[in-house]
Amino acid sequence: MELQGTVKKVFETQTFASGFQKREMILLTQEQYPQPISIEFLSDKINLLDNLHEGENIKVGINIRGREWTNPQGEVKYFNSITGWRVEKGTDSPNEPVHATPAAQPVAAASNENPFADEEDDDLPF
Repeated sequence: MELQGTVKKVFETQTFASGFQKREMILLTQEQYPQPISIEFLSDKINLLDNLHEGENIKVGINIRGREWTNPQGEVKYFNSITGWRVEKGTDSPNEPVHATPAAQPVAAASNENPFADEEDDDLPF
């Protein structure tokens, strides 16, 4: 899956006692109601965030993962995480459309002629 948006925040790398490392970023989606999405980058992927800056438009390849956990009281809980594995930089301006526009075509001069003048009168009721 892919998400596209602007970089809102890039956090520092977290290193745990086991040696495991992760780094998180917040991606602000570009839609009618923008959403701040937290994306984790794990182990060898944390360096993908090194050259990102707030406000940059990017596309992120992601995996969605789910976990089941049973707490000490026996209740089952479910957790989701979004893990990034690829980052592509987009256009410089986040407001710029990401689609191709056709080459400019000359605009024909407006005409005051009735385009239906040569047609016979029609007796249709509508």
